[in-house]
Amino acid sequence: MDQENFFNELKQLRYLLSKVVGTQDLPKTEQFSKEAIKKAALEFRKLQTERGEWIPGDEISKIIRSAPYGAGKFIIERFEFKNYFTRGKRHYFNRKDLVALNKEIKKRKINLAKYIEFEQDKEKFHKYLEQARQNKKKRLRFKIPEDLKDINSQPYNHPPKEKVLKHIDMLMEEFEKDKLVEYIDIFQEDYAMVKHIYWFDRYLDPVKRKQCDKWCFEFNYAQTALKEIRKIRSEVIYK
Repeated sequence: MDQENFFNELKQLRYLLSKVVGTQDLPKTEQFSKEAIKKAALEFRKLQTERGEWIPGDEISKIIRSAPYGAGKFIIERFEFKNYFTRGKRHYFNRKDLVALNKEIKKRKINLAKYIEFEQDKEKFHKYLEQARQNKKKRLRFKIPEDLKDINSQPYNHPPKEKVLKHIDMLMEEFEKDKLVEYIDIFQEDYAMVKHIYWFDRYLDPVKRKQCDKWCFEFNYAQTALKEIRKIRSEVIYK
């Protein structure tokens, strides 16, 4: 191929590329500017979205049936979902990767809505405990001298592990005796949450609801205490 034909073909290729990008009517110096390429990429994404290759965040349930409204942010943060982009305030997720994620969570028998509710409730519970500790500290009225420090004792004076286990055993006896499994879910064997279906809540006996709320708090409190005891013992042994 001689040099003239080569440059003619290069010009033709450049022209065809400018048509794809949508900048063929612009001056040659502007046809492949950063702004033009960005605009073309956005248009391409728009076409892909219209063809169903990208799923808006509020339509994830079309792929993952158990996904509640607004699950996109949770999926990005908790599952480290990478293949998405943002336009305005909306997230768009790659369909193929959503299908793969759905296949994996189904294999693990995870209801996404229930998992999100579980994580949010657990976070709320621990925030409540932390707030309770902070409030308790705020009620104290004292001033510690700045040079007062390094006064400790080991081992830490925690309650006997057996006492906490006995408390959990008593709760489980109540759970079995009163058939609370109908009203309470226990996740990962150490966190309890009252089952919630909006349309049924007002028909639940208030006494039963109060019992379930109290049972969940007591169970979660005891399980948290047990974890703290194990952590303290571990620190004492391996320090």
